[in-house]
Amino acid sequence: MIISVASGKGGTGKTTVAVNLALSLNNVQFLDCDVEEPNAHIFLKPIIEKEEKAYILVPEVDEAKCNYCGKCRQVCAYNAFAVLPPQNNKKGSILVFTDLCHGCGACSFFCEQQAITEVKHKIGIVESGYVGSMRFVQGKLDIGQAMAPPLIRQVKEAIDYGKTVIIDAPPGTSCPVVSAVKGSDFCLLVTEPTPFGLNDLVLAVEVLRKLRIPFGVVINRADLGDNKTEEYCAAEKIPILMRIPFKREIAEAYSQGKVMVEVFPDYKKRFIDLFEKIQRIEQE
Repeated sequence: MIISVASGKGGTGKTTVAVNLALSLNNVQFLDCDVEEPNAHIFLKPIIEKEEKAYILVPEVDEAKCNYCGKCRQVCAYNAFAVLPPQNNKKGSILVFTDLCHGCGACSFFCEQQAITEVKHKIGIVESGYVGSMRFVQGKLDIGQAMAPPLIRQVKEAIDYGKTVIIDAPPGTSCPVVSAVKGSDFCLLVTEPTPFGLNDLVLAVEVLRKLRIPFGVVINRADLGDNKTEEYCAAEKIPILMRIPFKREIAEAYSQGKVMVEVFPDYKKRFIDLFEKIQRIEQE
């Protein structure tokens, strides 16, 4: 089973839930797909055994062959090309904006002059290792790189379908989140009972419904804020699978890089119960 853990906004406790759930189960693989700011390793403290560079293929134009027809610009959905055709006896020009390229290959496929080749462009690294018997994989996007989805997809290539896979997704509801949760059997949405938390939870629910991924909610710091998150979930028939109270001791452990199930062993049973609820929903 692949379980992704997401949130409409940052700071709700998404990584906390993902890490503690993974540590409570057996035969687990953990994927940190929050490649712009991975932090699960702070709590899991994995032994990294392998590091691989991650690339996407980007276009390189041979202007000796290019006739500046503009076909590449027309087929590029991401505006990664600027083409200036020849005029007034002046040679044409073409610019490639590598940071906008998604590596789809359409430009080289449709280039009738065969002037475009694809070359490797490094976007980050994929690290893998172990936390005890748990398999651990994370991506780290290079500073200055604009797009996380290609690296997220490369992290997910390491999925072991013989294990329970926990994916720590990026916050928000944009393309990186969609890339991370896509293909999941279930998604946990971690939220908090505040106006901002509810607003972004509604957005995340819309995304998952579009993707047709079953989901449930975990409310962190459940005894703060108001009751509107509970009312929304009841009205939308969204199961609330777990409530984590606001406790100073939990916050102190978090600030020291410690995990709940180790500092408070009774929480391990609660996270096992959470997993069993997910299994029951999947079987319905």
